Amino acid sequence: MTDFTTPTAVALPRPVVLHREGTEMLLHEALARSRQQEAEEAARQFALARRFTAGRGWATVAGFAARRAARARADAGAAPLHRGSRSAVSGLRRAV
Repeated sequence: MTDFTTPTAVALPRPVVLHREGTEMLLHEALARSRQQEAEEAARQFALARRFTAGRGWATVAGFAARRAARARADAGAAPLHRGSRSAVSGLRRAV
């Protein structure tokens, strides 16, 4: 007789994981990084929206100032100025 046996299905050995905490930590780090990137994107969008709303606010203030200046000119008996003309801007500079 021979010592030859038929090979059975050979199971591949599993890789030994010594530090399971390390792989779990990588998952937590990836989640934290993803959340941080989402927060930064939200902050960028909020800053952009804040710039637009600030522009609208300053436009409102400028309109109020223009109406007030026109009313002051009318009370003083001066001729109304055309919006955006150089004389309107220089008149406002002298008034301040």
